[in-house]
Amino acid sequence: MMSDVNNRIDFVYIFDVQDGNPNGDPDAGNLPRVDAETGEGLVTDVCLKRKVRNYVQIAKAGEPGNDILVKSKEISGEEVFINEEIKKMYKEDLGIDLKGKDKAPADKVAAGREAMCKRFFDVRTFGAVLSTGANAGQVRGAVQMTFARSVDSIVSAEHALTVCAARDKDKEYESQVGIQGRKATVPYGLYVCHGFISANLARQTGFSEADLNLFFEALKNMFDQDRSAARGMMSAQKLIVFNHASQLGNAPANKLFDLVHVVKKEGVSVPRSFADYEVVVDECPFSGVTVEQLI
Repeated sequence: MMSDVNNRIDFVYIFDVQDGNPNGDPDAGNLPRVDAETGEGLVTDVCLKRKVRNYVQIAKAGEPGNDILVKSKEISGEEVFINEEIKKMYKEDLGIDLKGKDKAPADKVAAGREAMCKRFFDVRTFGAVLSTGANAGQVRGAVQMTFARSVDSIVSAEHALTVCAARDKDKEYESQVGIQGRKATVPYGLYVCHGFISANLARQTGFSEADLNLFFEALKNMFDQDRSAARGMMSAQKLIVFNHASQLGNAPANKLFDLVHVVKKEGVSVPRSFADYEVVVDECPFSGVTVEQLI
């Protein structure tokens, strides 16, 4: 497939949360995710990709080639079944009508995979397992992201929630009012995520320069489309991009990430805002690598 992304790209994405839960852990009563040994907060790559998908779904609604396969019902208002979307692609794009649980002919799977990449932004960006049901193979996305980790340890604050209105007249009134639940928040946390964009994988999925710009646009603006009382105040604070001059890259990613330093300002012991930190990007010593701060 064709792509105009011909060089490797690495990036550092820094965001924060104030009085909210950036990513609840279902294995821990939906408390904010945390490294049990260090106390540092965690936000999964899946959580961040969900927000990118939601942003693109809203910003590019109905636009050919920028549909989202893994849709959120909360955003779209519709129930989406991936296997049915694969069948729909085979019928509309390749003229193959698959009924029941029929799988696509083996010699059509590669064409099906390419068609799914052309249809769906998230497939060509993040990849997808399309081998269930009708079968359109598997796609490894051009963009990969790490878990985000907080710069300092976080402390989860738990808050009791009270209800003052009863719902069911057939139940005792007093049993339906008063403390009815709990909510956990992080008073403040600054999180750092690292990302990688492969020119080789971009060529395989058709991930383009336009897709790249849309992805960065989503990182800048996605929290403004994802507001909820549970998540508090979440904001994108820094997006630092390392552009390589070649497909394979001109420096190891970890060495580039080491150029970015996030430190508490002098006299700050308990950070409560981004203003309590300073982000310093050292001059890049590697030839063939340029540094760009998009936020």
